[in-house]
Amino acid sequence: MSYVNNVRMFVRVYELGSMSAAARDQRTSPAVASSRIAELEKHLGVRLFNRTTRALNPTEHGRLFYDGARGILESIDAAEGAVMEAAQSPRGTLFVAAPLGLGRRIIAPELPRFRETYPEIDVRLRLSDRVVDVTGEGLDLAFHLGPLADSDLKVRMIADCPRVLVASPDYIALRGMPKNGAALVRDRHDCLNLRFPGASEFQWTLRTVDGPKRFEIAGPFECDDGDVLTDWALAGTGIVLKPEFEVAEHLASGALVPVATATPPYPTQLACLSPSRRHRDPKVQVFAEHMVEVCRRGVRRAS
Repeated sequence: MSYVNNVRMFVRVYELGSMSAAARDQRTSPAVASSRIAELEKHLGVRLFNRTTRALNPTEHGRLFYDGARGILESIDAAEGAVMEAAQSPRGTLFVAAPLGLGRRIIAPELPRFRETYPEIDVRLRLSDRVVDVTGEGLDLAFHLGPLADSDLKVRMIADCPRVLVASPDYIALRGMPKNGAALVRDRHDCLNLRFPGASEFQWTLRTVDGPKRFEIAGPFECDDGDVLTDWALAGTGIVLKPEFEVAEHLASGALVPVATATPPYPTQLACLSPSRRHRDPKVQVFAEHMVEVCRRGVRRAS
């Protein structure tokens, strides 16, 4: 299995762009990761990466080798999956991504229970509010909040997630209660925005008597972590647009209150995505089955 392990390490170094990140991902040291890449390069007789003190970039040979290497690993995983399915004992490592709020509140707390049922499955959970490249980042499964782009991914719809515009009572006392989206713009309310590389301009699409309407909003702060936006709203800094399940406890306690209720936001879709060649893997199937139901319950409780 040493050659397969070397190939697996190469694929993770290529996808993560870092020897140390790939080493952490594979639960080993950077020295071992570097040694595995060196062994693979020696076996192939070519350099797979150009290394400098600041960057690690694949060579042309590395880019050529990557697609075939990933195909090799997918074939091995599929073969192992077929055997495990026959033995009714899913095992292996799952690479899973989820938005921060969903991951922290619903998925991560459920992982110990999942592990009790499937002790042979390890889970590497990546949390981020950016849109992930499921195939390019070597993920087995990703949970996605928001509109879905056309792709060849296997899509499983989980639920429509109600969303709400909220602010703290202190903010309302200082700035007044906006009744609708027009008031947000007219009165120049401070709106807190989720922002990450590649994100669109700041517009909130709200439900009006004339149908959907986009409101160009602005505010003093932006962040790529949705929970930071919630913390800012709790501190009285501004108004934030959130999935209801992420702020349910604060709404219940009164720490946050709904605003612009005459023009509420539309629900957003929660879906589970997996590469078309991976969704039949037994470990992917059992994890998806388990977490899809957990997510549905979590979203419904907040509604």
